[in-house]
Amino acid sequence: MPQQLKLSQISQVKEWEQRRQQAVQFYKQSQFREYLALSELNLQLAREIQDQDREATALNEIGLAHIRLWQPQQAIQVFCEALEFQREIGDVRGEASTLNNMGSAYGQLGQPQKSLELFQQALTILQKLQDRWVEAVTLNSMALAYIRLSQPKQALLLCNQVLPIRQELGDRVGESATLNNMGLIYCDLGQLPAALNCFQRALVIQQELGDRLGEATALNNISSIYSDMGEPKRAILLYHQILLIRRELRDRYGEATILNNIGYAYADIKQYEEALDYYYQALDIRKDLGDRAGEATTLNNIGFIHRDRRQFKQALEFYHHALHIQKTLGDRAGEIATLSNLGSVWEKLGQPDWAHAFYTDAQQLAQHLDNPTLLEWVQRLLDDLK
Repeated sequence: MPQQLKLSQISQVKEWEQRRQQAVQFYKQSQFREYLALSELNLQLAREIQDQDREATALNEIGLAHIRLWQPQQAIQVFCEALEFQREIGDVRGEASTLNNMGSAYGQLGQPQKSLELFQQALTILQKLQDRWVEAVTLNSMALAYIRLSQPKQALLLCNQVLPIRQELGDRVGESATLNNMGLIYCDLGQLPAALNCFQRALVIQQELGDRLGEATALNNISSIYSDMGEPKRAILLYHQILLIRRELRDRYGEATILNNIGYAYADIKQYEEALDYYYQALDIRKDLGDRAGEATTLNNIGFIHRDRRQFKQALEFYHHALHIQKTLGDRAGEIATLSNLGSVWEKLGQPDWAHAFYTDAQQLAQHLDNPTLLEWVQRLLDDLK
């Protein structure tokens, strides 16, 4: 009888591992709902066999699924449970991983300062473990948090620490990602030639690796530079090249993002009908995927076009639709942007009281999030209204 029990447990562990491998494939294919479903089954199985290590792993993977589905509050709840297990069983490395994941979830909630605190806790652990690989990942996440806090120079300092670590480790994929991040920071600093140089270096690495997804990311960033440099037509040509790659990879999430970007580029040159065509293509895909956060972004962009065309009634409808989704998701940073957009429409309609009400709601949310960047932006809108 004891032998049969042992064989049964071995079979269940094998089942857990096979299901996890299948879940990883879903994750790589951006099929996050399927990834979540399998991870939840693995959590149940880990609890049945009383395997705390696998239970903590499954909890972390459920949390990651919630992040990718833009459900940060659910993710944080699950990560807290995983963290409790890892501290109980003394899994220090797992604890650092969970702290990193929680930092990412708080970033989605628009709380970069809280993200930084969690990343710093993870970094302290990783430096004691001398885990250079994950240390680089954590430093990179901290740099992104500083970008959100509008502290690009601090972010650049961190990236300059990350880049040599990744080069030393021979991590070409990570090196390319860091170069992309440095490019984004140089954009924030208004140093477009330096940004373009970083993106082009990243592109060379991705092409050498044959990483089509990474190549698409680098091309997308280069396209954004061309837009910022006042060359939207050149950007559009590159976006179409990226669109082919996304479709070749059957990356529906990426395809929707690029369609949205093409729409934005056409809107930039006032070709509104073309812009709307691409926005609606993106919107259809995002609805099909259940990508509610992406849907809200595209609805906002469509609202911009109607606002620019002085079609204020339609603009208000799209903004309110986006706001409803963001409230449902708990996307406070998104709410602040959309409330500000609504205020701008009422301002154009010559209704300063209504505009003030929406700007004030946005201001209160920004104060609640303790996000100085958003707060400063909304405050400027209020000041200009006066």
